[in-house]
Amino acid sequence: MKAVELLDLTYRYPDGSAALGGISFSLDAGERVALIGPNGAGKSTLLLHLNGLLPERPAVPSAVTICGEPVVQENFFRVRKNVGLLFQDPDDQLFCPTVFEDVAFGPRQFGLAGAALAAKVGAALAQVGLAGYENRPPHHLSRGEKRRVCLAGVLICEPAVLALDEPTTDLDPRGRRELKSLLRQLPAAQLIATHDLELVVENCTRAILLDRGRIIADGPPSALLADETLMLAHGLERPHILSHAHPHRSQGGS
Repeated sequence: MKAVELLDLTYRYPDGSAALGGISFSLDAGERVALIGPNGAGKSTLLLHLNGLLPERPAVPSAVTICGEPVVQENFFRVRKNVGLLFQDPDDQLFCPTVFEDVAFGPRQFGLAGAALAAKVGAALAQVGLAGYENRPPHHLSRGEKRRVCLAGVLICEPAVLALDEPTTDLDPRGRRELKSLLRQLPAAQLIATHDLELVVENCTRAILLDRGRIIADGPPSALLADETLMLAHGLERPHILSHAHPHRSQGGS
């Protein structure tokens, strides 16, 4: 069974402009796939479809399936339990007076309470490097700390699929290294929309290049990102990490 399956996913914004045009791909269980492309390519819009935040017209069968479940209204509870979505802006995800309440929100919906809930919140915060932050107000945290709290709130629910929108933004170099290491250890399938091409090379076995709502290329990151002509044509650059990894041969334009 595929962790994620998209079949001819099409979406238009309320003003009628096209956002996604016939997107089809799938993720196996545990697979880590990067979504890359310029701003406005449709990456965030695509991620929001994974748990029904941008549902299709009611008369149209769902083009998105999560762990065998079509993303339709009657399945939203089960689908959203299986998909952990990290928003691009952490302020869109944090709405409680304390870090504890924010991280605890998801498991509370699934019936967890008391000492078991407190233990899970503590473990999730420790996992993202924020042990002891339970009583802090989220609005007093730095952007990077807010992003970690959001990630803890996603991980605590142990989803089968992680949909991460720019997860390394606002993190300092140490924070980025720690996040990459953490993501490599997680068993969940991961679809990561990112401009951090070093994250793509180091963490993902596959990259999908999206532009103007369509898939331009889909393949191993080392081959895709080394194609300088392709990268430049779609508002990206070949990451330095590839040059450092292969100093003895030129990969430009290949």
